[in-house]
Amino acid sequence: MAIESVKKKYEEQLMRLPNVTIVATGKKADKDVIKVFVTHKVPESELQPEEIIPKTLDGYETDVEESGVVTAQDQ
Repeated sequence: MAIESVKKKYEEQLMRLPNVTIVATGKKADKDVIKVFVTHKVPESELQPEEIIPKTLDGYETDVEESGVVTAQDQ
């Protein structure tokens, strides 16, 4: 399955997790990955099992990045 299809398949589920702001695709060490941006990283030990972002989705690694709070800008 293409990475964009995998992203689309899991995006709604990931967006429901605490602190998740954006789900995208990208590269890490020249590999295609699913990027999950969060307001702030939280140790897995402080999360419930259902709140943990999976390490892989349909064979693609996930990469969690801290982005801070995302807000719309006035033009």
